[in-house]
Amino acid sequence: MTAGVLLTASLTGATVDGSAPSGVPTGVSVGVSEGPAAPRLVPLPVSLTESAGDDFTLGEDARIVVNDEAAVAVADRLAEILRPSTGYALPVSRDAAAIGDISLVVGDPGVPEAEGYRLEVTRRGVEIVAANGHGLFNGVQSLRQLFPVWIESRTPQPAVWRVPGVRISDHPRYAYRGAMLDIGRHYEPVSVVKAYIDEIAAYKVNTLHLHLSDDQGFRIAIEGRPELTDIGGQYSGGTSRPGDGAENADPGGYWTRDDYVDLVEYAASRFVTIVPEIDLPGHTNAIIMSYASAEAQAYKGGVIYDPSVNCSNRKPPVWNLSNQVNYSALCPESPLTWQIVTDVIEQLSALTPGPYFHIGGDEVSTALLSHDQYRDFVTRASKIVKVQGKTAMGWNEIGVAPFGSDPELPEGVVQYWGVAPAGAGGDSARTAVQKGMKIVMSPANKTYLDMKYNRDTPLGTTWACVCDNDVFYDWEPSTLVPERTVGGATLPAVTDADIVGVEAPLWTETIKNLAQIEFMAFPRLTAVAEIGWSPKPGPDHPDRTLDSFKVREAAQGGRWQVKGQNFYPSTQVPWRLDLLAGDRALDDRNEISGALATLAAPGRALDELSAVIDWGDGTASKGTVTGTEATGQTANGLYTISGDHTYRGSGRYPAKVTVSADGGDSVAASFDVTATGAPSCTLTVAGSRSGPLTVSSGVTCLDGATISGPVVVRAGAGLYASRSRLTGPMTASGAVDVLLCDTTVSGPLSLTGGSRVWVGNRNGDCGPVTVHGSVTVTGTTGRTTIDGATLHGPVRLKDNTGPTAPIVAGNRVGGPLSCSGNSPAPDNDGRPNTVLGPKTGQCADL
Repeated sequence: MTAGVLLTASLTGATVDGSAPSGVPTGVSVGVSEGPAAPRLVPLPVSLTESAGDDFTLGEDARIVVNDEAAVAVADRLAEILRPSTGYALPVSRDAAAIGDISLVVGDPGVPEAEGYRLEVTRRGVEIVAANGHGLFNGVQSLRQLFPVWIESRTPQPAVWRVPGVRISDHPRYAYRGAMLDIGRHYEPVSVVKAYIDEIAAYKVNTLHLHLSDDQGFRIAIEGRPELTDIGGQYSGGTSRPGDGAENADPGGYWTRDDYVDLVEYAASRFVTIVPEIDLPGHTNAIIMSYASAEAQAYKGGVIYDPSVNCSNRKPPVWNLSNQVNYSALCPESPLTWQIVTDVIEQLSALTPGPYFHIGGDEVSTALLSHDQYRDFVTRASKIVKVQGKTAMGWNEIGVAPFGSDPELPEGVVQYWGVAPAGAGGDSARTAVQKGMKIVMSPANKTYLDMKYNRDTPLGTTWACVCDNDVFYDWEPSTLVPERTVGGATLPAVTDADIVGVEAPLWTETIKNLAQIEFMAFPRLTAVAEIGWSPKPGPDHPDRTLDSFKVREAAQGGRWQVKGQNFYPSTQVPWRLDLLAGDRALDDRNEISGALATLAAPGRALDELSAVIDWGDGTASKGTVTGTEATGQTANGLYTISGDHTYRGSGRYPAKVTVSADGGDSVAASFDVTATGAPSCTLTVAGSRSGPLTVSSGVTCLDGATISGPVVVRAGAGLYASRSRLTGPMTASGAVDVLLCDTTVSGPLSLTGGSRVWVGNRNGDCGPVTVHGSVTVTGTTGRTTIDGATLHGPVRLKDNTGPTAPIVAGNRVGGPLSCSGNSPAPDNDGRPNTVLGPKTGQCADL
């Protein structure tokens, strides 16, 4: 073995002073060193005032302090988010807030709506005030976006958790801010929907509309009617039945009542209200197959078979797992129809605490049910909903029912999904408001998340639009449906007085899993979220513009990447770069290698990025950028910046990584490298050598060498000796490093004013050292270790200072052992020394 190899092996893992092993981050640095980025919040708050120079930094001793039981659950949720990335304990406390804490206060936030909040960040701490838990929860979502993007990580990150000084006063525009997920066409397990709830709640979406049944599947267990799921829940749309021979046919599935209750409770813990939908009387082929098919005849001996429910265009019915619509309907004249509808509405209403029950009502061809049949069906179903204490909600078409004129139907909500609101396409909404109904705005060409971004998008459909981010943002609910005159009669406009909110539906004809849901929903869902929450555009809110939104939304991409959340990296969004690097401590040979920094670069391909590493010692080199690139259905992942470098000497080096992207964008992250290891050998000596040896510069390595005569190491130089014999005295003054392993020194050993001193290491691979004369170590400033050596003369340590205590452990000392003026005082690492002479001063107990 060469001396270099042997010494490298000797020092590996030899951390007797408790310092971090090589490669473990010991400090932190984030992207741009001048402080936190300007607040870029989505949705835009009602009011935000920055306080320059009043930034807050979350520390490891911080607490989350609450003043009311209503705040505890929100505090627990905030702690769950912050703990993994920070590594801090962040206990939730009812004590008085102290400097450095985050406070969640139930009180008067000074805003009108119940969901409103006030958030204030100063250098002393963070305070969120709201009238209730929901308002506090909304404030927490804004606070999350004020932290660096790395706060969303599920593993510890070496970031400075700095938040800009701000004062925010905020409340929603609309009470109903929704997303819809269709699990009827394509089944999704509860775990997927829970993940989606977390993702939408982060943008203050407070309603999840679940489309629980469609032609392709019925997804919720109903007591007394197992056939609805045993037969009706077998398949998923857009695929096929296994017997059809299609590859990758997705299975169906359904939720039990316990699954549904669990989901409702999970949503409530995120202040999201569930709106269940059972689509009636159309989109009901799965229900019809459960009672009127050959499968129904075979099920339990045919006791449930009743073809009277089938008003579809096929008798007997057949499975149709395509995207076709307008072919199925339940027969309103069948008693079984109303037994099924009543059971479903009663049971789901009992399990759902929210105010609405969605009855669907869309796309029922007059070839299946006449206008009067359809109107009467909606009327009867809506009355069943009312009896359960819920408000009936449905798509455009349900407005033909006598809401407002029938005393048993005083309320109703139309979900407007039309694509031509200025003309006849908006009449269903106009007619509904004439009847006193409320409107949820979901124009398909502005809010349907299953529409393709562009013609090349592999997922989605195009019947409503091919629409990217700008289309989803650039519309105004209160002016979307203007008044219209028809046959001399004026139909009213739909105004804010009629609108309860907005919703972004996601239909799943082409969507199979969470990654695809995320890809189609984000970033467009955040546009609809802002429309639902933020103030109406106008001179009082100059940042409520598409250009401002794009910049603020660009800050979300890195957060999604850090969370592992998929999204579509739209070219319309000026995605920003975020870079994180952690300080490094080097042992061994002062070599740094491998990953140095993590880069969030949404929408950027690897060949668009270049990295330069300034090593802090006057040299720089190119870094290597690696990672998972985007596909047609996934955004790119976080990228890693790697590099390799060897420092010539021990010390602390201010390094920096700079990443540049095509187009001129760049980001930098600084980090410190503390090198305490052995520099590379500049000269290796083996065999016998007579005469004195003087090391004036660089590092001389003795590998199995015998040196006859004195050895002198001058200031700034270094000597490593392994398996060697020095027959004369050895002196070093101001040396960078002196390392002796498995080596004998015949004369006295005097080491003065240097950096690192390492004499043997019985705990590691460095062999024991023997010195036949005295040993004196004075005035060193780095790590000093005398370990497992045989020292025949007296040993003296004086006035050594360094980051850690000198280690004097497990040695055999033939003379006195004296220590004085060392800071910190020497330590024996739990392994006493055997000393023939007295032990005095700081070494008295060693």
